[in-house]
Amino acid sequence: MVVDQEAAMSSNCAVVAVGDFYTGKTVFITGGTGFMGKVLLEKLLRACPGVSRIYLLIRPKKGQQAQERLQQLLCSPLFDSVRKERPSDLSKVRAIEGDITQPELAIAPSDIALLTRSVNVVFHSAATVKFDEKLKLSVTINMLGTQRLIELCKKMDHLECLVHVSTAYCNCDRSEVKEVVYPPSMSPDKVTSLVEILDEDLVDSLTTKLIGNRPNTYTFTKALAESWLKENRGDLPLVIVRPSIVISSINGPLQGWVDNWNGPTGIIAAAGKGLFRTMLCDPDKTADLVPVDMVINLMIVTAWRMGTTKCRDLQVYNCCTGQRKPIKWKDFIGMCFKYMRKHPFSQISWYPDGTVTASRTLNWFNKCFLHWLPAYILDSLVWLTGGKPIMLRIQDKLTKAATCLEYFTLNEWRFDDENVRTLATTLNQTDRKEFCFDVAKIDWESYIENYVLGIRRFIFKEEASSLPKARRHVARLYWSYRLMQVISVMCLWHFLTLRYAPLRQLWVNALRLLVYLARMLPFL
Repeated sequence: MVVDQEAAMSSNCAVVAVGDFYTGKTVFITGGTGFMGKVLLEKLLRACPGVSRIYLLIRPKKGQQAQERLQQLLCSPLFDSVRKERPSDLSKVRAIEGDITQPELAIAPSDIALLTRSVNVVFHSAATVKFDEKLKLSVTINMLGTQRLIELCKKMDHLECLVHVSTAYCNCDRSEVKEVVYPPSMSPDKVTSLVEILDEDLVDSLTTKLIGNRPNTYTFTKALAESWLKENRGDLPLVIVRPSIVISSINGPLQGWVDNWNGPTGIIAAAGKGLFRTMLCDPDKTADLVPVDMVINLMIVTAWRMGTTKCRDLQVYNCCTGQRKPIKWKDFIGMCFKYMRKHPFSQISWYPDGTVTASRTLNWFNKCFLHWLPAYILDSLVWLTGGKPIMLRIQDKLTKAATCLEYFTLNEWRFDDENVRTLATTLNQTDRKEFCFDVAKIDWESYIENYVLGIRRFIFKEEASSLPKARRHVARLYWSYRLMQVISVMCLWHFLTLRYAPLRQLWVNALRLLVYLARMLPFL
C-alpha cells in the first residue's frame, strides 16, 4: 500500500526539491549529540540552507549546561565546512534543555510552548544503543522516552512529519524482515508497567524470560517502541527508519568520519592496535553495514516525502545493504586488515592480524593463546617493574564488546527495502546526488579504506604526518611476527619429533636437505 501511494503521488511532490521543502521550517531533534544526530544536524545546515531554526534536546551533563554542550558539539571538525562557508548558519541551532528519561522530557514550560507553536519536523534519534543495557533503563529511554515525545508532538500545531529512528534488528527473531511493524511477543504497555512497578534486581532476573529469543534489551525495546507507536500515534504523520549496523560516513563533508567505539568500530580499532586477534563470527555470513550519512539522507528525504504528500499512513523504511550491495564478514575484515597495514595506527602493540571462526571451541583456544596468555605475561612484567597492569582489563572490555556482537556476526537476515528503492525514484537528479541513499553505489574497497583512515584520524586523533613513522614501525613488527611464527612452528615440530620416530627422521632429512641446498647455492 505504501509503495502504491508513493508511485501515485510522485508527480505532486516532484516540483518541490528536498532543500526547498525545509526552507522556513523549524526542526526539533532528539539525540542530536549522538553519532547520527551530529551528522543529521550538519547535513540540514549544509544542504538545507533555508531551514529557519533547529532545536536540539540536550541534557545537562558532567557539570556542563545544555548551551555549553551545544557549543562544544558545534566545534567538531564535522562542522568545518558550514563554519567556513556560512558561519552565521550555526546560530540557527538552539539548545533545549531536557532529559528523555524524565516526565514531559524535563523541558521547561516556556520551551514547550515554543516547540508546540513553531516545530514542523521532528527527528527522534535519542536512544540507548548499549546492547547489554539493563532492561529498566532501556525501557525508560527507548520506550517511555518515545511515549513522552509523542505526547509533545501531539501538541504541535504545525507538525508535518515525525521521523522515528529504529533498527533493522528490532525484528531479528525473523529471518526475513519486511517494511512493516510486527506485533511483539508482549504488550508494550504490559512491559512498561512491569518495569515501573518491580524492583530493578527483580527486573534483571526476569530479563532473559521477557526478551525471549531476542539477543538483548536494545532490540527488544526498539520492537516494543515500534508497536506502541503504531497503536498510539493517532493521526501523527509518522515515518520509521530502520538502519542496520551504522558505521562511518561515505561522502561529505568528511569521508570516514566516526566519533564513537560502538559496533564493529571498537573491535576494528583494537585489532589495528594489535590487541584483538580472534572473534566468533561466521565469515560467510553477510555483514549488513551502512554508512551513517546514507541513513541521514534517507531520514531527511522521508520527512520531505511525508510533508509534501500530506500522507498520514505509517511508513517504514529498512535502510540496509544486504540486498543491493552485500559484503561478507570475511571480506569486510580482510579489507580492514589490508588498510590497517597500509595506513597503520601509531604506537601499535603488535602486528595487525587476526582470524574469525564460527567454531566456539576454536575461538576459545584462540582467545586463550592470542588474548589472555599475552595479557597475563605483559601484565606480570609490568607489575614486576612497578607499573600498573592494564592488559587484562583491556581484554576483558574487548571480550564483552565482541560477545555483544556475536549474535549479529553468526546470523544473517533478509531485509526487504522496496519502500526505500521506490522513494529514490521520486527524487530529481540533483537531490539524488545531494541526498544519496542508494547503497548500490557503495565501493566497499574505497569505503573501508576511508573507514580505517577515519578511525585513525577521528578516534585516535592521529595526523597524516605520523604515517611514515607508523609504517616503519609496522614493517619491523611484521618481521618480528613472522620470525615468531617460524620459531613457534619449529618448536612444535621439534616437540613432536621427540616423541615419534618417523617424524624425527623426517625432521633430520629436512635439515639435511636445507644444508645441502645451502652448499649448492654458490653453484646455482
